[in-house]
Amino acid sequence: MKPLLLDHPPELWLLPCSEKYRQAQVADWIFKKRASSFAEMSNLSAALRTELAEAFDLAPLTLVTCQGDGGSTRKYLWRLRDGSLIESVLIPATEALYGEKSDRMTLCVSTQVGCAYGCHFCASGLDGWKRNLSPGEIVGQILEAERQSGERVNNLVFMGMGEPLANFDSLMSAIETINCPEGLNIGARHITISTSGLAPRIRDLAHYPKQLRLAISLHGATDEVRERIMPVNKKHPLRELVDACLFYQQHKGRIITLEYILIQGVNDSLDQAQKLAQLAGILHAKVNLIPYNTVEGLPWERPPQTTVTAFAKTVQSRGVTATVRTEKGGDIDAACGQLRLKTEQAAARQE
Repeated sequence: MKPLLLDHPPELWLLPCSEKYRQAQVADWIFKKRASSFAEMSNLSAALRTELAEAFDLAPLTLVTCQGDGGSTRKYLWRLRDGSLIESVLIPATEALYGEKSDRMTLCVSTQVGCAYGCHFCASGLDGWKRNLSPGEIVGQILEAERQSGERVNNLVFMGMGEPLANFDSLMSAIETINCPEGLNIGARHITISTSGLAPRIRDLAHYPKQLRLAISLHGATDEVRERIMPVNKKHPLRELVDACLFYQQHKGRIITLEYILIQGVNDSLDQAQKLAQLAGILHAKVNLIPYNTVEGLPWERPPQTTVTAFAKTVQSRGVTATVRTEKGGDIDAACGQLRLKTEQAAARQE
């Protein structure tokens, strides 16, 4: 298999041509003009285009299916070069994920094939972990989503399949390409990394120079509740996670968002709401409440709206900024926690 050109930021490309302006031309074709092949790069000589095509692969993934259309949320199923399948979700946000009014076009990006962390309410890990994505496979989701939709993606959330911080090196390399002016030129403040709580990697992220946004998939305000639904808490319990978040804030000065999926009878009590408010107060964090999205084959249920409202009001009454996320993509199994291999398996059977 040929090397994937997008696995490195443009400044690290080792192209067969030595002229810097040629490298800039190639980058311009890929990231500004959205060329999908070297053959399209008409201001390069035919000989150079052939040489590039023989040396590198430019397409990290291809579209299998797209669910949703027009101005709605769209879920893309991609096939990678080795046949693996992943999903990403395009969200035309008249209302952003955190309740802020916005005209952003957000892409929810995957970082792994499957997930090894096995959160009991989430579909992505039901069939286990297969492998990490390469930097080019991460970047490729953005480029292909733009080609398929005709829309300019200007906001990214690494909340798709997989645990982003478990693929730290590839994620950071991809973000270099995403952020740099020669690449996709998406500002760091428009990039959110979500983690289930890998405390050591949160500390590593604190030393990263760019001002990325951090979201913690908390989903339980005590160790007892969190361990019931999130195995990662046994390795990195709340005290360690909170210490890592405080370390991150000391170095970055950035507000953290605590994501909290409300599951009926599991973590939706007012006692949990009070403890969540305490944690948010310690971290000076915002809270993003997400009523549970049903996943076929899992026993959990969404709380009634009265419970959601009471929980939110309890958190807010402690002076914490807390919003209830508006569900997007639930009709196509693209809402939070619903990305899984069900659609992928169906597509594979059709081959």
